[in-house]
Amino acid sequence: MKQLVVLFAVLFSFSQIHSQENLPTDYLSKEFHKGRREAFRALMPANSVAVVFSYPERIFSRDVNYIYHQNPDMYYLTGYKEPDAVLLIFKESQGMGETYNEVLFVRERNAAREMWTGRRLGVEGAKSKLGFTTVYNGKDFKDFAIDFKKFDKIIYDQLPTDLESSRNDFDLAGLFKSFKTKAGITTEDKNSTESFADITNTLREIKTPEELELMRKTVKLSCIAHNEVMKAVGPDMSENEAEGIHSYIHRRYGSEDEGYPPIVGVGANGCILHYEENNSTKMENQLLLMDVGSEYHGYSADVTRTVPANGKFTEEQKAIYQLVYDAQEAVFKICKEGTPLIDLNTTAKDVLAKGLIKLGIITDPKDVRLYYPHSCSHFLGLDVHDKGNFKGPQTLIKENMILTVEPGIYIPANSKCDKKWWNIGVRIEDDILMLKDSYENLSAESPRKWQDVEALAKQKSTFNEMKFPKI
Repeated sequence: MKQLVVLFAVLFSFSQIHSQENLPTDYLSKEFHKGRREAFRALMPANSVAVVFSYPERIFSRDVNYIYHQNPDMYYLTGYKEPDAVLLIFKESQGMGETYNEVLFVRERNAAREMWTGRRLGVEGAKSKLGFTTVYNGKDFKDFAIDFKKFDKIIYDQLPTDLESSRNDFDLAGLFKSFKTKAGITTEDKNSTESFADITNTLREIKTPEELELMRKTVKLSCIAHNEVMKAVGPDMSENEAEGIHSYIHRRYGSEDEGYPPIVGVGANGCILHYEENNSTKMENQLLLMDVGSEYHGYSADVTRTVPANGKFTEEQKAIYQLVYDAQEAVFKICKEGTPLIDLNTTAKDVLAKGLIKLGIITDPKDVRLYYPHSCSHFLGLDVHDKGNFKGPQTLIKENMILTVEPGIYIPANSKCDKKWWNIGVRIEDDILMLKDSYENLSAESPRKWQDVEALAKQKSTFNEMKFPKI
């Protein structure tokens, strides 16, 4: 009798663990993911199979992992958010009798492990919530009846080479090992990985209506965060505090994370393109450059604003800021389908070069690269530097691409110009949806004109009224 009670308790807890209420209702639907698999299949060559793995877990400290982040391609094609999984997509139907054209292998459910590390979908969850018909536990992959060698092409992404040895046959290392053995792979096939990149780049560079809805939301809430920091900023604020306001606003509106490590740099730190320490304790009367974007249901914003910490630009700061703004405005004028993608950067670079010459900072247009060392645009979506096809000058912008437009000027100390320009770093970055004959600035809710930035900085923030004990 006691054993029955214990068994009932375990089963009851197993059931409770798997249930969860009050979840967001705007996740991508299983129909979306199914449609993406169908679109992927349509681009596959005859008699081929695609193999997509989840991302590995990564150690944060000793026996603690980083919060898990799924392979965006796996999420895009399945909606599955857990590690230790593999997806097979077949060009043609497989099997006899009950045929299938896709198979998903997932982590097995385990009541004890779920109590410690969270809920798992398992086989039945993947069927009911993700819409798959053919699903197995990962441990079944090793003995799954598939002859990879019968296919003319096996399509897969680059495989990580830094995984720990397999603890079993169904963690990610075990799945990789089984795949290589089954497919007879000894070295990575460049043709296979290039085929995978071509297909995923082609699909992900064009956003569907469902994706656009999430992109508008993640960018909007990022703008709200930028605006709140502009109101709250002051000479005594720390970079870390400014970052914290961004993070709080993101979470307040349902964002799960930031799309990349926040860049919150004041003065000289703003001249470091990927500054991530964010540990300066005071901003004083310097410029604050904030490159921070939320990640909402997997989709990343990428917004940068630059604001004077004391609320008012100096003449030198204003001159550099206006130049960057002018470059951005020039790029906006050519944002539409059919424009060569490379022209966005060429246009920005030309405006910045002429402006720096006029200000006496450079004398040769080629030297613009000293103060504008990056490019103007990149794809944006499930990755902050999202997938897309760029194959040189012939690559044209297409409708429903989302690209950043982010010119910048960075003048570190000891640059070969008048020291009055030193430690001025300015970047203005917006997320642009390309349309047939024009564009939509998804991040227009956060001000860009220097006059509007100063006006917003004069307003009070809720965070200015918060009182904290001294420590």
